Amino acid sequence: MSAATSHNHTHTKEEHVCWGGGCAHTAHHRLEVVDLSVQYQEVRALEHINFATECGRSMALIGPNGAGKSTLLKSLAGLIPSGRGKILWRGRALTRSSHEIAYLPQRGDVDWNFPITVRGLVEMGRYPNLGWWRQYSKHDSEIVERALVSMDLCDLQDRQISALSGGQQQRAFIARALAQEAHVLLLDEPFTGLDKPAQENLSRLFKELTAEGRLLIASHHDLQTVTNIFDDVLLIRRHQVVFGPVAEAFTPEHVAAAYDNLEPAESQGQKNSNH
Repeated sequence: MSAATSHNHTHTKEEHVCWGGGCAHTAHHRLEVVDLSVQYQEVRALEHINFATECGRSMALIGPNGAGKSTLLKSLAGLIPSGRGKILWRGRALTRSSHEIAYLPQRGDVDWNFPITVRGLVEMGRYPNLGWWRQYSKHDSEIVERALVSMDLCDLQDRQISALSGGQQQRAFIARALAQEAHVLLLDEPFTGLDKPAQENLSRLFKELTAEGRLLIASHHDLQTVTNIFDDVLLIRRHQVVFGPVAEAFTPEHVAAAYDNLEPAESQGQKNSNH
């Protein structure tokens, strides 16, 4: 049992769930983005993004196609470099991929025919902690087992990932992130392609994970369900429209500002190149 869960009280900003050893509970688990901009050649994919959030919350990333949602998630994961600005995790600059931050791609970007079992996929979450030299240990096996139990995947652990339903596939990838001992889960359109029961299950899972002390940031396209799933919202259209608690920031006016008359990124890049 973790230090954060061994006491029978509510999480504070000073605490954080951590399954493994060496997890400091004294630091604020805060993610801060300061004036972030990302550019692909002549195309400005993101500009002037600013927000701060912390473990124990969930954030919806909302905007039309081409608004930069996937780019922002990959930047937060350390998968692509930012052109300008800062990404701070626990007060330090995030300059490369961190095992405390897990990126879950869109299901359409995953090769589900890759020959690997559910357990094998979840075990991959331990690789960032192993490094080059350390061998897979009993502790690693216990972490994988706990991740499988948490996502209710024990009965499916020997099944090929291609044989899973959409909702089971999402749970398997979340289990891999938990095995990684990730504090922050970055999910790219996790509800897309799921039937209604699977969407409802995933929504409940989000609430359980944040209650456990993790930070979830997910790009999301279903505007009708934002208020039921998320605590905060960031509306973008390559630049930031608004960030804040859902009750305050997710208004018809802000949604209209994000979605109305967004130029294709290609034409924006041509415009930038002419200046």
